[in-house]
Amino acid sequence: MDLDALAAARREEWQRLDDLSRARRLSGSDVDELVTRYRAASADLAGMKTAAGRTPHGDHVSTMLGRARLQLTGAPENVLRQIPRFFALQLPAALYRIRWTTGAVAAGFLLVLVLVAMWISGDDALVASLGPQAQLEQYAENDFTQYYSENPAAVFAGTVWTNNAWIAAQCVMFGITGIWPLMVLVQNAVGVGTAAAVMLAFDRGDVFVLYILPHGLLELTSIFVAAAAGLHIFWAWVAPGPRRRGEALATEGRALAAVAIGLVLVLAVAGAIEGFVTGQPWPWPVKIGIGALALALFLVYMLVVGRRAHRLGETGDLTEYEAGTPTVVSG
Repeated sequence: MDLDALAAARREEWQRLDDLSRARRLSGSDVDELVTRYRAASADLAGMKTAAGRTPHGDHVSTMLGRARLQLTGAPENVLRQIPRFFALQLPAALYRIRWTTGAVAAGFLLVLVLVAMWISGDDALVASLGPQAQLEQYAENDFTQYYSENPAAVFAGTVWTNNAWIAAQCVMFGITGIWPLMVLVQNAVGVGTAAAVMLAFDRGDVFVLYILPHGLLELTSIFVAAAAGLHIFWAWVAPGPRRRGEALATEGRALAAVAIGLVLVLAVAGAIEGFVTGQPWPWPVKIGIGALALALFLVYMLVVGRRAHRLGETGDLTEYEAGTPTVVSG
């Protein structure tokens, strides 16, 4: 094959392909022409590689084909644009979708907590079964409050953050089981309820509430959100609707994985409050006010910003370019 002769014969066709691949806007007929010329140039490139291997002419055509392919298929969105989109649209939309489930989870958690606390604290035998009287009294009078100040604030905040972030991530990742999120919720509700029962048994219930509220408002809400996301993933394969089971699970998994990422940041704030605020000798209205403000900002982000993103058609899932064209179904 004479490559120079081929290049001379195809010069105008390749130039037209190059022009179309560089165009900012293409009409329908331009797209059809681009596809036709792309196929023709691909055949030319295959012939050149078969006859002569890699050549300057082949590299030139290959570069034009790569540019044309990007024109036809699009390019990945710049990371610097993906980050604002994630926080402004994807994450709040995903949080907004699970708002009612989050409320139901919170109600169930608080119900179990209160029942356990009242049941144990109201029965001296059950309180005694938790440990020796002196040990329980030491816990109620000193250990419970010292827990928040016995370690350096930064170390304590980091430890609490990583522990809670791991719990939240498990609720989302293992939510497909339908059991794991519920198990985590029940275990934590029983644990907090038992601690409350000990404090109530020694007339320290007010101390329990005061030390839990500053960080617990945001921290527990984050766990409720994580559990709700996990349960939604579970329900996606139990009741996929008109979608195939695998497709429904993949869509929900991608959308709600954003929740796990977002909660890592939210729990970092909760950990900072627990480490740097809860144990401080400040007035309780100030400490609880900080926790309430953090929760209020999160709820505004979840419900107000999330509602706006939802109205724009966001679900928390990836874009069509990133996730692939969805299968059209009826119903």
